[in-house]
Amino acid sequence: MSPRAPILVDVSALSPDAVVAVARHDHPVVLSDAALTALDEGRATIEALTSDDRAHYGVSTGFGALATQHIAPGRRVQLQRSLIRSHAAGSGPEVEREVVRALMVLRLSTLATGRTGVRRTTATTYAAMLSAGITPVVHEHGSLGCSGDLAPLAHCALALSGEGPVRDASGVLRPAAEALQQAGTEPVELVEKEGLALINGTDGMLGMLILAVADLRMLLATADIATAMSVEGLLGTDAVFAADLQALRPHDGQAASAANLRAVLHGSAIVAHHRGPEDRRVQDAYSLRCAPAVAGGARDTVEHAGRVAARELAAAIDNPVVTADGRVASNGNFHGAPIAYVLDFLAIVVADLASIAERRTDRFLDATRSHGLPPFLADDPGVDSGYMIVQYTQAAIVAELKRLAVPASADSIPSSAMQEDHVSMGWSAARKLRRSIDGLTRVLAIEVLTAARGLELRAPLQPAAATSAVLGEIRTVVAGPGPDRFMAPDIEAVVDLVAGGRVQAAAEAVTGPLR
Repeated sequence: MSPRAPILVDVSALSPDAVVAVARHDHPVVLSDAALTALDEGRATIEALTSDDRAHYGVSTGFGALATQHIAPGRRVQLQRSLIRSHAAGSGPEVEREVVRALMVLRLSTLATGRTGVRRTTATTYAAMLSAGITPVVHEHGSLGCSGDLAPLAHCALALSGEGPVRDASGVLRPAAEALQQAGTEPVELVEKEGLALINGTDGMLGMLILAVADLRMLLATADIATAMSVEGLLGTDAVFAADLQALRPHDGQAASAANLRAVLHGSAIVAHHRGPEDRRVQDAYSLRCAPAVAGGARDTVEHAGRVAARELAAAIDNPVVTADGRVASNGNFHGAPIAYVLDFLAIVVADLASIAERRTDRFLDATRSHGLPPFLADDPGVDSGYMIVQYTQAAIVAELKRLAVPASADSIPSSAMQEDHVSMGWSAARKLRRSIDGLTRVLAIEVLTAARGLELRAPLQPAAATSAVLGEIRTVVAGPGPDRFMAPDIEAVVDLVAGGRVQAAAEAVTGPLR
């Protein structure tokens, strides 16, 4: 049976899941009839201004601090071409393909509202680029997160015009004109207002926020699974996760995290073994006992960020914008502050979630705190170092995550001769959050790897069915306890399991969907 064709995504009705589908899974896009009508109506409003003697920003004036410069009708096409060429000024490494595709589909979504005044052909050509898998080369540095993600979006607009480098659907670096021709698409010659409309949006930082929220929802469930494995392997108690105790502090995320822990630990013979009056420990360490508070607070923060992303996804951001009553009005909706704040907030959450995971890992390796496990979980302590340096790697990542938690949005550097005198730095916040999420993935993978070894060393006691399922998944890629071996491949193998959602899927095959 041949694989099903990807589902067409209507850009005029984008959801966060649809953005992820286009960005990560190459779903093609389509413009609805209603969107095409809106494009025509918005363009008619702009066309009515092209012969007007009054100044209209983006139509008959320069840009930024040059907004007072009048541009004669015969030079207005050149104005748009010059805008895109000059603003495609990014520098540094290429941005990931999924990020470029996310920002493109989000910009196209705004174009489809008709509020930007671009022509139908401009929007349909942009859609054709996306559907053909043509990805403009966008660079790491260039956006201040205000007046839109100018440089990143300008590189995309440059490709639409047939200039600059792109990656084709196979990832091959090619000139834009050549890639467009092979896809059966003609470059667009931008006219009045169109260059500005293609770059004046928060699409880069929003795209990275939407991708981050999707990743973090999976990683939060994985963090609860890793926590359950650590509680079990360290002979902790599940009594503190009882619903009535959690209800005394009615945070939704905390309740969800505790419910996940109860589900994953259900039926654990290891936990049952030391449950009772013979266990003289009064309570576990904070990294075990307080896990729902930390992971729950992280979960609530991610949901807040998701709501901000949803509101931004419903926006039509451009300056000037074509209003419902036919005005062309200047505004400040392109300022990235609302997105930048939650991007920074998420980086703080990621650092703390990784920090508590590292503390649980460290307890496994310390014979004075692991309740009977060998030092560093080594096969022959002294001859073997076991997982000693695995924790070093984890600690180094956590330290880096703490540095990345410093907010970008607290900074602002004026630009454009002080016309743009306060900026959000939202693009920078998004870029560092992506690095943070990669770090959290690795930290959780190391906790899962360590906890799996600890659980096996508790034999003949048997772990819960859910944690056993995770353990079985891990053993498909990493061998069990034994003498020291080359450790880096083991870590990377489990990182891939975590990033691919396979740790979550293994547990959920037993528990059902985790919250």
